Amino acid sequence: MNIMFICLGGFIGSILRFYISQKLNKRLIGTWIANITGSILLAITIYFYSIHVLTEALWSLLGIGFCGAYTTFSTFGNEVIQLLLSKNYKTAVAYSLTSLLITILAVFITLFVLGYQL
Repeated sequence: MNIMFICLGGFIGSILRFYISQKLNKRLIGTWIANITGSILLAITIYFYSIHVLTEALWSLLGIGFCGAYTTFSTFGNEVIQLLLSKNYKTAVAYSLTSLLITILAVFITLFVLGYQL
């Protein structure tokens, strides 16, 4: 049954990520926003799953399915490669560093605010 929850979460997450990119009409910004907000949502989901507020089914739906499809390392990697191939080195470095640093910081702050013991 968990596979169905993962499929449903993945279906919704991938559509929302696509919608954000289309609405902003900019791939880099859409992926950047999805990866950061998705990481924050995953941190919240992990927290509530770890204190047994979320069931296995909700973890499968939100944590594995939705967040797994909504955030996308493969799209991020492709966009960085495309920037490098087009010799947009400053943008590639800025995009890579801000994606990584802001995401890690956002997850850390989220877990800290929720009181998660690291």
